Amino acid sequence: QVQLVDFGGGLVQGGGSLRLSCVASGTIFSSNVMGWYRQAPGKQRELVAAITSGGSINYVDSVKGRFTISKDNAKNTVYLQMNSLKPEDTTVYYCHLRTPAQNYWGQGTQVTVSS
Repeated sequence: QVQLVDFGGGLVQGGGSLRLSCVASGTIFSSNVMGWYRQAPGKQRELVAAITSGGSINYVDSVKGRFTISKDNAKNTVYLQMNSLKPEDTTVYYCHLRTPAQNYWGQGTQVTVSS
């Protein structure tokens, strides 16, 4: 059974930075995609950034140039470095792991950016 634990959110002023982390435990397929989603109240969950097991990366347009996703395979950990944060980035961020067999979600971590 795979479990994801995500953390690193918090309160930061606009223009500030945060780094989210997500640690995956359990048996993980070598072929997978790890990423971060966010969901604001009343809105659909959207993909923020994702990285494949082969290292391919994609970002939603609104975070390009500000956020960076990376991973440490030895630690089964994926990171989201968020710089130049804006109030509109405020919401809950969820770690996600997609394998050929199943999707997994972290519990979510709140990011709040003050203006």
